[in-house]
Amino acid sequence: MHDATRPALVVVAHGSRDPRHAATVAALCARVRALRPGLRVEAAYLDFDAPSVPSLLERLHGEGVHDVVALPLLLSRAFHAKSDIPAVLHEATSRLPRLRVRQAGVLGPHPLLVGALERRLREAGLRPSRHASTGVVLAAAGSSDPEAIAVIAQTARAWRRTGGWCAVRPAFASASAPRTEDAVRGLRADGVRHVAVAPYVIAPGYLPDRIRGGAIGARADVLAPVLGAAPELASLLVLRYDEAAARGPLALSA
Repeated sequence: MHDATRPALVVVAHGSRDPRHAATVAALCARVRALRPGLRVEAAYLDFDAPSVPSLLERLHGEGVHDVVALPLLLSRAFHAKSDIPAVLHEATSRLPRLRVRQAGVLGPHPLLVGALERRLREAGLRPSRHASTGVVLAAAGSSDPEAIAVIAQTARAWRRTGGWCAVRPAFASASAPRTEDAVRGLRADGVRHVAVAPYVIAPGYLPDRIRGGAIGARADVLAPVLGAAPELASLLVLRYDEAAARGPLALSA
């Protein structure tokens, strides 16, 4: 049974032609439901996949749901969080006057994401004893938004300190430089003994495949899987939901 006294959670994902994307979103939503029994958790997409955000909100409204937290499944505040998602939500609420929507903050930066990155590196075979001799490429999808790029660089600097790595360098699969393969080769040129690539992306797809290709092409020693439905991500979604649910009844800004 859903608890009608709590806002429903709508996880807003980008969407992809790659079916692995929607499968990952579904698995992540299932983890959130397990953490919060009774909370209604739905997924909607900006593009490619169904349901779209407007169609899901219309369905919820028709079912008598009048309070929603819309949570962008994004690691940083770039164009989608600043422009696309607020516009879609504003348009929907203008047509559905009884529907109250709060836009939650994006997922990153947060220590839980670093925990998920380290989990995936361990799963790929990187031993903790090798941290001090390993340089990590923090491989993000990329963005033309300077704020998003700056946050990735900041995350890399902080992770080097907390993780005990000899280096952590950002790389990007699109829109920005360096590419994954260039970052791997740069660490090698600087004499780093072991190089690991940690994809800072949630779901498989075209850009994560490009990260993987760059890591393999440059012969990285370790290539972690994408973050996927890591338990740390599910916990972070619950945290962002709680933050948004505690705010006033209408706040359409990340």
